[in-house]
Amino acid sequence: MMAASAASALPSLRFTNFQAMVLALPASCDLFLGGGRGGGKSWSVALQFLRHVETYGGKARGLYIRQTFPGLVDFEQVCREVFGMIYGTAARYNAADHIWRFPNGGTLQLDQFETPAHFSKFQGKSYTLIAVDEAGQYPTSGPIDLLRSCLRAAKPLVTRFLLAANPGGAGHAWIAKRHIHGVEPWKPYREADTGRMFISAPSTFMDNDNLDQAEYERQLRAATVTDPELGKAWIHGDWSIARGAYFASVLDQRRNMVEPWEPSKLPRAGRGRDGWSLYLAHDFGVSAPSVTYVCAKSPGENGPDGRWYPRGSIVLVDELATNEPNSLERGMGYVVPVLAEHVKELAARWNIPALGVADDAIFANTGSGSGSISDEFRAAGVSFTPARKADRRTGWEIMRRMLLAAGEPDVPGLYVSRLCSYWWTTVPSLPRDPKRMDDVDSRTADHGADACRYALLRLNREIGIVETGFH
Repeated sequence: MMAASAASALPSLRFTNFQAMVLALPASCDLFLGGGRGGGKSWSVALQFLRHVETYGGKARGLYIRQTFPGLVDFEQVCREVFGMIYGTAARYNAADHIWRFPNGGTLQLDQFETPAHFSKFQGKSYTLIAVDEAGQYPTSGPIDLLRSCLRAAKPLVTRFLLAANPGGAGHAWIAKRHIHGVEPWKPYREADTGRMFISAPSTFMDNDNLDQAEYERQLRAATVTDPELGKAWIHGDWSIARGAYFASVLDQRRNMVEPWEPSKLPRAGRGRDGWSLYLAHDFGVSAPSVTYVCAKSPGENGPDGRWYPRGSIVLVDELATNEPNSLERGMGYVVPVLAEHVKELAARWNIPALGVADDAIFANTGSGSGSISDEFRAAGVSFTPARKADRRTGWEIMRRMLLAAGEPDVPGLYVSRLCSYWWTTVPSLPRDPKRMDDVDSRTADHGADACRYALLRLNREIGIVETGFH
């Protein structure tokens, strides 16, 4: 129950029917607010925090998450309106720390969380209500799922997790799979990946009578005039749109992701034993990120995780990505000798020589005294051979087929460790080239995908994977 001071002021908030329905849902279920734009989802999230603070007082510890700090600005303003109506100046907001402190001792922290690398600032902390807004901006569920480890409280307090998202974003595929397909709105369901009970509450701008709905619809149509599929998503909240990522139909985190392996527990090939063989796959970059993978090829046996990997399967077991911490597209600017040291450290973790396959372009003579980039690598102790990448689309087709085959008992598949955070952050959301729908848009952060493609082209040369096992 809300305190009397708050309850007496609540009518001035003028709930929409949608917001009232959301508030009436049982707090024992997690909540997914998914639909078109302008449906009042952010206000609904703020109201959930208000109810939680009024219910649990000083024990309430809220956390509101957006992918970037600029994304917090709009929600800050929503909070000022909602909390100001209830508490006036008694609810204080520290703009430097992004923390609301309420008169009854409850708190609400507004923070940014882009990739798993940022999780350290939440690790070890406890929250009682966590809301992730614009969840569709996350290409995979990985960062969001990590936050669940921070959701804890002593009984009888009921913790809760909220997601809000529009269709058509980078995370469209995983959100639709978890919270749209086979789910009846407004009815509790058990979400398979997390095992949690959820309720899906969809809305569109037509559910928000605080808007000038006709004018807002005109703005949405104008904004999506060149992308009718996105228009369907934003206007109607349509999650069945065809607009999507290049690998969306073949990539499934439950099938393709593996937990980190311990290098010492991986049986190696050699001395007459047909064990796992390891090699490097590298995409070179200076101003753009350089990405290197340790690739493990299965001889047709169980991995260290006890899972069966058919002969010829590839597991990307580790990753080196030299992107700037807050950018997927900008590299660290490492010269070859510096980058080579990092590559050798990666190889040493797996007790393998720094040998592998790389982009054909690094074998071209640069015109300098050092010859080619590959020559510089060799002088620094790293030896690459050309991927002979030929047509990009051939490599993508191999990659799509192997992603789809993951989990099959007798067909080689492609698996990627959770350690490969750059891969999981970028590859699932890579868009199609608008002019060549069977190619990836090369203007995006495709460096991890390129390194992966080189690894599979090497395998293709060895075992002829295109001609075997795929139908």
